[in-house]
Amino acid sequence: MIRLGAVAYLNARPLVHGLDRQPDRFSLRFDVPSKCAALLHDGSVDLGLIPSIEVTQRPDYRVVPNVAISSTGRVASVAVFADRPITAVRSIAVDSSSRTSVALLRVLCAQSFDIEPKFVTLPPDIKSMLTRCDAALLIGDAALFTDHDALGIEKTDLGEEWTAMTNLPFVWAFWAGRPGVIGPEDIVALTAARDAGVLASDAIATEFCEGDEDKVEVAVDYLRDNISFTLDDSARAGLKKFLEAAKDQRVVQVLPPVKYYEP
Repeated sequence: MIRLGAVAYLNARPLVHGLDRQPDRFSLRFDVPSKCAALLHDGSVDLGLIPSIEVTQRPDYRVVPNVAISSTGRVASVAVFADRPITAVRSIAVDSSSRTSVALLRVLCAQSFDIEPKFVTLPPDIKSMLTRCDAALLIGDAALFTDHDALGIEKTDLGEEWTAMTNLPFVWAFWAGRPGVIGPEDIVALTAARDAGVLASDAIATEFCEGDEDKVEVAVDYLRDNISFTLDDSARAGLKKFLEAAKDQRVVQVLPPVKYYEP
């Protein structure tokens, strides 16, 4: 049995669609992105749906080919919220749940926003974050379902900013693990789960939001329009550019090549 560690957010649900019905092949648990990475690093899971920057921490890791959580343009679920323009921000409260989003924000601050804010790690509660800092970085469902218009604040979408700067997709997460923990048949099963999940995205969104009609509408549009679940050549180019930029900003110290499992 292959132990899978997946992100608990809505955007991961199409990737794990039906995997719980294959108990002889997979066991599945859900956590925040940073916890998924930690479980993989310490060997508690065999394959983790980890934030993309985490692949730099273990040069021996392999990535499942052609399956990912990515976006081109507006992502909706990773954003900075503030009561002022992003160029006027001097401090940002960040959610520690994902190193990738924080790394991307550091890159954008340096290369696009031209600011050098202070970063303060806080729990992902937007009101308390904005009490402490000029702006708040939220990720996942917290970012997706926050109604910034009702709060009277601005939302700066990091996926949109990345694509505007690079003309490339951004890769948020992918399945990764140590060499030999999965074989070609397992890759086929993970890819098939992804394909089935994409086809069932409306039903997944409805079930995830537990009948909240306003949330369901947001979630359906999100899975249809904002998120992609492939790791094609363009996405790989975006991943490469991001990791290089993260190294330039000294977010990571080393930059091993991204390696993939053989299908």
